[in-house]
Amino acid sequence: MKNLIAPLIICFLIAPGLAFAQDSTPTPYDLTTIDGVLEALYGSISGEQGEARDWDTFRQLFRDGAQLIPTGENEGRFTTRYLTPEQYIEQSGPYLVENGFIEEEIHREVHRFDPIAQVFSTYTSRNSADGPIIARGINSIQLLHDGERWWVVNIYWASEGEGRPIPEAFDNR
Repeated sequence: MKNLIAPLIICFLIAPGLAFAQDSTPTPYDLTTIDGVLEALYGSISGEQGEARDWDTFRQLFRDGAQLIPTGENEGRFTTRYLTPEQYIEQSGPYLVENGFIEEEIHREVHRFDPIAQVFSTYTSRNSADGPIIARGINSIQLLHDGERWWVVNIYWASEGEGRPIPEAFDNR
């Protein structure tokens, strides 16, 4: 019994770190800053029609268990869907490449307390860099700083709709 105690203690001490092991493939973005994470987020999903997306960088942004949560409206009621980053890639990736998709941040508000941050990031979406705006909305992005870098924990978003314009406080147009 005595011989089992030390290995058990070691397992309990290192197991929490193992649960969040992440891909460490180099990325051109500075993930130690909120600016860098948001630049990587928008940059990894954006591109002209037919251009591949940077899914390796996209995957590196998210903490294990992270979710992407789009909202929608169905018969006057708001709904949500819950996607892992991989499900988002599988479901949205082909559309983004086939149709082109450029998402650009136009306003940001950050609220931070120690290792957590809440970012309201207002965006516009286009099918091409010089094309008309096809959507606008707000991404609510929750981040965690683990002592080394920022991780996306969740992205929860809503698009502007009929009778629901982006509030002036979140619109830098």
